[in-house]
Order: sequence, then C-alpha cells, then structure tokens
Amino acid sequence: MIVTTHLFPILDAKLIELLRSLTPEEWQKPTLAKQWAVKDIAAHLLDTNVRSLAARDNHFVRLEVNINSYNDLVNYLNQLNAEWVTAARRISPQVLTDFLEDTGKQYSSYIATLDMNADAPYSVAWAGEERSAMWFHVAREYTEKWHHQQQIRQATGKEGIMTRELFYPCIDTFLCGLPHTYRNTTAPEGMVIKITIDTTIGGNWYLIYKSTGWMITKIKHENPAAIITFPPDVAWKLFTKGITAQEAKQRVTFNGDEHLAKVVLDLVAVIA
Repeated sequence: MIVTTHLFPILDAKLIELLRSLTPEEWQKPTLAKQWAVKDIAAHLLDTNVRSLAARDNHFVRLEVNINSYNDLVNYLNQLNAEWVTAARRISPQVLTDFLEDTGKQYSSYIATLDMNADAPYSVAWAGEERSAMWFHVAREYTEKWHHQQQIRQATGKEGIMTRELFYPCIDTFLCGLPHTYRNTTAPEGMVIKITIDTTIGGNWYLIYKSTGWMITKIKHENPAAIITFPPDVAWKLFTKGITAQEAKQRVTFNGDEHLAKVVLDLVAVIA
C-alpha cells in the first residue's frame, strides 16, 4: 500500500502559496500540458477537487456516451476536461485560487475518512485494473495533483515539490503501472529488470517475470538482466506525456538488455 492521504494538505498548501505568488504574466505561461496555460492547469485542479466532492455527496452525472473501451474513456475525459477549462477562463486567478484553497481543504478532510482497503469507486485504468483498492485510487489522485502542480512550477521557474517527501510517493505510484505496460512482453521465469530513479529523492524498483505475469517490488534482487536509470525530472515528465520516449531515451542510462529495458519508456501513468 502506498500511503498518500497525509500529503494532500501539504501539497495543497504549497499550491496555494505558489498561485498567490504568480504575476499576471506567469498565469498565462505555456506548460508541458500542451494546449493548457498555467491558469488552465489550476482550473483543472479545481475540477479534480469538485468532482471528488460531488462523489462524496453521492452526486453523479449520468453518462451521455457509451464507454466500451479505454479509448472511449480517454475521449470522454478529454471532453469533460476541455469543457471545464474553457468555462473556467471566465474566473479570475484570485477567485480561482480561493476556490482551490476551500475545496482542497474539504477534499483532504474527505479522503481522510475513507477505508483504504475498500474498493474504489473508479479503477486505475492506466494500470490496467478493472477494480482498484481505495489506496491506489487515492494515490492516483495524489499523482494528478503532484504532476500538475509541478507543470506549473516548471513553467514559471518555481521550485518546491521535487523533494523526497512529495516526489517519491508520486513516482512509486506511477511505477505500479509497469506490469500492465509489460503485459505483451515475455521473458524467462524469474528474469529481473531494475528501474532506478537516481538522486536521493528516488530509489530502486524491480520488475520480475513470473508464470502469472510481471510483478513490481522494491525488494532488492541481484543480477538483473536489464537496468534503466532515470533522472527524476525525466521520469515524471515521460510518464505524464510531457516528453516523448525518444526525448527521454537521450537522458536515461541502459545497462544489460536494452531491448527489454526500453519497454519502461512506454509507461503512461495518466489517462491519455
């Protein structure tokens, strides 16, 4: 279990401090989120809070489309996101920040009441799950808040959340998607791939092939067949589609079976 509940108030406090420090020009800066400026990302973060609080209140909007595949889900969520961001352009940065502060506190209080071992209302689709435990759903929500705030910080040149406390749970959650990423890759029983996120804010993970498929662990395994090492800023950008696999490949290090290791570059830990 990856425990993130206690980190939401810390992350949100840093977000509000960040947004209140921005100049009018910084609010309009382009970001790694392609068509979204800084203000658009802030609006999307508000949408994340509002949707979660609607679920708290048992308020659900009836689907107007059929979701029969992962691509259907991606298209539906992209449409919802675009509609919200477009409408939110009418909101001033000051009011948007106030809304984020208020709903963020409510959201943190809400998730603190949840049973982390219960079934989540939504599965973590990018990890290939049809049903997910609540802790994984909440950790996924944490990665959303972390990486979007980091996109704002990257766009405006602000530091603050590339820390062991806040980054490590995010990357730990992202890497839970690797068994699904490797689902079409076979190997001899017991073969190990080592994934390293370097510097003190990262760590080591081991992907192991079993007869039932791939599994991810942080228990040390000797003599891996392949090792791939990422700088932290390359890892989070790659796994959230901020950079391409080709761009990432120029900054990662491979040892051993590169063909096997490079499948890691296909991990996408967002609905996209």
